[in-house]
Amino acid sequence: MKSPVRKMFDGIASRYDFLNHFLSCYQDVLWRRYCCKCLKKMVAADGADSASDDAQGFARKVRLLDLCGGTGDFANTFRKIFEGRCACKCSSQKETSHGLVVDPAVIGDFSYGMLAEVKPKKIDAHAVQLDAMKMPFAECQFDVILNGFGMRNVPDARGALMESYRVLDAGGYLCVLEFFSPRNFFNKFFYKVLAPLFIPVMGAFFSGKRDAYEYLVNSIIRFLPVDEFCKLAEECGFEVKKVKMFDGGISFGVFLRKPVGTP
Repeated sequence: MKSPVRKMFDGIASRYDFLNHFLSCYQDVLWRRYCCKCLKKMVAADGADSASDDAQGFARKVRLLDLCGGTGDFANTFRKIFEGRCACKCSSQKETSHGLVVDPAVIGDFSYGMLAEVKPKKIDAHAVQLDAMKMPFAECQFDVILNGFGMRNVPDARGALMESYRVLDAGGYLCVLEFFSPRNFFNKFFYKVLAPLFIPVMGAFFSGKRDAYEYLVNSIIRFLPVDEFCKLAEECGFEVKKVKMFDGGISFGVFLRKPVGTP
């Protein structure tokens, strides 16, 4: 039987991207780009001292999972930034072969309706319907896991973190871009006063699903503050490499790493 939350996401899938961009004034696009640029630097830095593949003329392959990936926006941004080339396409094969190449991504989500929106975007990815707390993958299958605005929608954040740790290879990164529970005055005022007034109204106007956008606001207020989430991630075995606050704390990018030498 389909859960109410999954049914809700299925119902707003066709308008999900538009409303994300509209309600955030397109800041969500910039947040994703920032996270992917940081990940690229981190992954490249980790490989700087182990350039055996580069010495043989091979690009470094990155195995990517976009978890709670919805329509695939995060995975699409990741590929564009990791494999970015000059606009004139003048790079030689030799010049581009020493970069980072992303294997066909896996976009995993519990909502079939959301995943159905991936195909029209023609992203080089496989869409997989899954449970973030019980994924159908063997251990150590991915180098990077993205989780954009999905961690607060799973029933148990600890379970989702532990499962991400299991399928992430040693030295790999988990990037969580999320709306965390507000702590400072500005964020409390925004999420407890302003957001309940305009987000459900705009959501209802454009999608006809007011309850879905009431859920959005309530899920943020009920979720963990960012500092408690980072502590939980460390308890699950991750290293917290960086925490980036966006727009006064409207959202945060949390960069976690699975230590090298761990199973």
